[in-house]
Amino acid sequence: MKAIVCSKYGAPDVLEVKEVEKPVPKDNEVLVKVHAASINYGNLVLLKGEPFLARFAFGLLKPKYPIPGGDISGRVEAVGKDVKLFKPGDEVFGDLSGSGWGGYAEYVAAPEDAFASKPANLSFEEAAAVPMAGVTALQSLRDKGKIRRGHKVLINGASGGVGTFAVQIAKSFGAEVTGVCSTRNIERVRAIGADHAIDYTKENFTRGTERYDLIIGANGNHPVSAYKRNLNPNGIFVHVGGAGAQMAQTMLLGPWISMAGSRKIKSFLQRPNQKDLYFMKELLETEKVRPVIDRHYALDEISDAFSYFAEGHAQGKVVITM
Repeated sequence: MKAIVCSKYGAPDVLEVKEVEKPVPKDNEVLVKVHAASINYGNLVLLKGEPFLARFAFGLLKPKYPIPGGDISGRVEAVGKDVKLFKPGDEVFGDLSGSGWGGYAEYVAAPEDAFASKPANLSFEEAAAVPMAGVTALQSLRDKGKIRRGHKVLINGASGGVGTFAVQIAKSFGAEVTGVCSTRNIERVRAIGADHAIDYTKENFTRGTERYDLIIGANGNHPVSAYKRNLNPNGIFVHVGGAGAQMAQTMLLGPWISMAGSRKIKSFLQRPNQKDLYFMKELLETEKVRPVIDRHYALDEISDAFSYFAEGHAQGKVVITM
């Protein structure tokens, strides 16, 4: 089968299309013929080996997982003898980041709990855009952010992969949502449901007087002290993505800031979760959430896809079709 192989850390041009052996599912695994995949920040970490600390999980000198790719959608071709949830022919979508990656290939074998049934109203390309970014948004809002109906929620980085899901999921919980993005994305953010949109090129929301119950940092480079000023008493800031300095501040200073008052500063790392995939499936099938896709690329255009994604200006998700 064809697969994208990353044999060393580096720029997108180190990715190669190669012929590799088609996987055989183990007893608890399903073999999926991949129809589409997508790119997330974790894929960029696998490619570059940055930040360096990530190499202790992904391989110190070279990639531990030579075939990258976490989010996929496709059709089950075969199942192991212990598989209970799926059968050949079933359409599925899933997150492989907790089970060896390998999504940028024509076939992948992974444990059945990495997958959920594909939403019936979505194409394979749309479904592949969902798992990691959608579950990241869900877990950061619901689990870390303790979102409630009526909360005032701000999403910094509202037009990106995680941000577009976060805006819609927050609305589905009954929150009043403000999205922060660039000028070209203001109308898109409003179109997906944001009650208010702030153009960060014209206005620094951290210097405003508005206060929020929950702030999701899906992007940005503000110091955590600035986010704290924008929180209501008992408000929560959750760091999901953005500048490395912001992440370091959240991890190092967040616990101290949180202990010193009622406002909380929290770091967050998404965990693959089949139950949350099914939660997303329900939101998608009831049309409370819809994937936003910026661009499609073919498998042999993977280097171009990563180069575009690495620029950091994608409006929603970048999808790879097989």
